[in-house]
Amino acid sequence: MPTKSLEDFRVGEQIETQGRTVDVGDISLFAGLTGDTYPLHTNEEYAKGTMFGTRIAHGPLTFSIAIGQVAQHGWYADAIVALLECRSLKALAPVKPGDTISVRATVRDVVTEKPKYGELHVEYDVINQREESVMKFDWIMLAHRRTEESR
Repeated sequence: MPTKSLEDFRVGEQIETQGRTVDVGDISLFAGLTGDTYPLHTNEEYAKGTMFGTRIAHGPLTFSIAIGQVAQHGWYADAIVALLECRSLKALAPVKPGDTISVRATVRDVVTEKPKYGELHVEYDVINQREESVMKFDWIMLAHRRTEESR
């Protein structure tokens, strides 16, 4: 039986994760893992000639780090069963080597239509050390409901 359930989350509830600094090694490892070796991520000389002036993190790397930061926070505990959907992902600013990112995660909706499981809708706002939003998305998860015996 889960120690935390959908009913433990409230619309408007928010957490902020600790920061994590993204470095060139993270970007290189992600390029190797995914095969996405686009020169903007892997070639400093090429990247110097772009509007960014340096290499930048892959968008999916920023997204993955954000998911991990909230998971490490422990906010969901064992309430989550599965991912249902990711909506409205927007990359708003580049993440460069040396940037430190954290996540403000806010409950946007708690759907309790079914007896065993419900939906937890959480907005992720990934921010850098200058408090700038670098990415936003909505993460929709299937979560355990409290059983009748425990209500």
